Amino acid sequence: MISSIPTRRKVVFLTIDDGWEQDPGFVRQVRDGRIPVAAFVTRDAVEARGAADPTAQGGRYLGAGKWDYVREMREAGVTIENHTLTHPDLRALGYEGQRAEICGASRLIRRQVGTGPWLLRPPFGNHNTLTRRAAKACGVKALLLWTATVQPGGKIAYQVPDKKLRPGDVLLLHFRPNLSRDFRVLVSKIKRRGFEIGNLDAYLEAAGVTR
Repeated sequence: MISSIPTRRKVVFLTIDDGWEQDPGFVRQVRDGRIPVAAFVTRDAVEARGAADPTAQGGRYLGAGKWDYVREMREAGVTIENHTLTHPDLRALGYEGQRAEICGASRLIRRQVGTGPWLLRPPFGNHNTLTRRAAKACGVKALLLWTATVQPGGKIAYQVPDKKLRPGDVLLLHFRPNLSRDFRVLVSKIKRRGFEIGNLDAYLEAAGVTR
């Protein structure tokens, strides 16, 4: 279970969840800027199944690219990780239910993008001992949470009293309307504060978490 990455360098890590708002401008920024990002995708969001996340309604690109968009992200250098199939509260499920959600997502990601995930972000951050057991059975090496969230407008909502970035922070974004604009603002803000954006895989492996 990881919330931040142990490092003394002024580096933070960008992660983005779900897959509802498939804005091509975001992919262009990541590719052109060579910005390391880890995307934790949910099948129902990527495929726009069922009821959309209420905050994603009204977006221009809702579910537009399906898995083609995820493959474009992968080609741009984004790592594609596991956020379950349907985004349930895993604590409400038994072991088999959790395993179906996690293993099902891992198999689907491998089939769609060619590489399987090694990280899981449990929906809402909710997990229990069954989650860790099921994740391990599905080939997941670590559960990744976060230390700050990114709100509309690129505003960082901190979980620490001093309201500052700290080395090793993991920032959580979502695929939401105006993602391109918000992402541009966020990256600029991080750099102005003297921080770099780190490669999550490389730092995790250096910390002893290996695939």
